[in-house]
Amino acid sequence: MQHDVIIVGGSFAGLSAAMQLARARRKVLVIDSGLPRNRFAVASHGFLGQDGRTPAAIRDEARRQLAAYSTVTFIDDEAIKAERVEGGFLLTLRGGGQEKGRLLVLATGLRDELPPIPGLAERWGRTVLHCPYCHGYEIGEGRSLGVLANGPHAAHQAALVVDWGAVTLFTQSIFEPDAEQRTLLEARGVAIERSPVTALVGDAPNLEAVRLADGRVVRVDALFTAPTIHMASPLADQLGCAFEDGPMGLMIKVDPMKETSVPGVFAAGDASSPMHNATLASAAGVMAGVGAHRSLIMEAVARR
Repeated sequence: MQHDVIIVGGSFAGLSAAMQLARARRKVLVIDSGLPRNRFAVASHGFLGQDGRTPAAIRDEARRQLAAYSTVTFIDDEAIKAERVEGGFLLTLRGGGQEKGRLLVLATGLRDELPPIPGLAERWGRTVLHCPYCHGYEIGEGRSLGVLANGPHAAHQAALVVDWGAVTLFTQSIFEPDAEQRTLLEARGVAIERSPVTALVGDAPNLEAVRLADGRVVRVDALFTAPTIHMASPLADQLGCAFEDGPMGLMIKVDPMKETSVPGVFAAGDASSPMHNATLASAAGVMAGVGAHRSLIMEAVARR
């Protein structure tokens, strides 16, 4: 069966796109590998109406609601190859199947590469965090927080995180604040530590302190860092979609309706956004779904 739209990725962006298309009575296939970027988080916060729920619970409820629409189909598999064919696009699945759709929405997300420090990966999403808006409130007041530099954005992150606790910026010998950044950090009361963090201390996923290269141990209750990002899927690259530089790495280039440089291919969520947040991903998915629907309409008009 040929679908009107195939959506690759079944998290907040992909499911939001599917909802718009389902309500337009279009045949929609959602292909999901079951490995969303937010699977490491205990709860999703700051998402209106969903605050404190687990990401899995939010996705499960969204799928339940989408299942009420007869034109929506789900496949739990990974799309590993995408190519343009006559009448649309052909996707090959890891399980061996193939699916064809007139249009594609790539909600494929990102893969995080964390700094290679012992004890960091097992705390990711618990006491090693990226977004203070998502997780900062739960840390509590009066806590000692660290920001682990992973690039020039670290100064901005440290200045921001102060609203959630006392902050030490660990430069890791890879980033040195310039004069303007030092002025900002001083005004915000951020301490600067230049001896690199070499290990995290405490029974994971809890965090008690960090050990520095010079042997000192500094109390830290939670550590913020910005991971290096990579595309979680090769599909955009296979299709020839253009990319552009974002604050943490490459992202898929899209227009205001979330269409990529390849006609008929839309992208939404973290893979095509400079800012990563559940609400923003869902909103982008809505726009991609509407954009895809409009494209289907114009395609039909052009064929008359």
